Amino acid sequence: MSKELFWLVLTVAMTGLFWLPYILDRIMVRGLLPTLANPSPNDEAQSAWAQRMIAAHTNAVENLVIFAPLVLVSQALGIATAVTAFACALYFWSRLAHVAVYTLGIPVLRTLSFAGGFVAQVLLVLAIFKLI
Repeated sequence: MSKELFWLVLTVAMTGLFWLPYILDRIMVRGLLPTLANPSPNDEAQSAWAQRMIAAHTNAVENLVIFAPLVLVSQALGIATAVTAFACALYFWSRLAHVAVYTLGIPVLRTLSFAGGFVAQVLLVLAIFKLI
């Protein structure tokens, strides 16, 4: 497995697990049976950190839709360089940091970690078009 695919699989697995903490919060706030029921406008609001984590998870999924095809296209074209491997690792760590700092409510670090993921995507695009 290439380094790029390794980081992609880790990123997908990580993104797939982001829901666990905020669902546990939902159980603590609403109870098990209301958590299992259909959502209702009368549901008690989740903790502030859980609401931020839901938003961070949504953002992670939205950006995975951009990152994953870039990695797969680079692999299909046989592009695997130090830059693409770095970009994929940068993306993973940036997105992990983004969820953590977003959940904790740290605005400046949230923006910087998001920017790290964006830079990783740009590096992959540049590598695919053989501009770097």
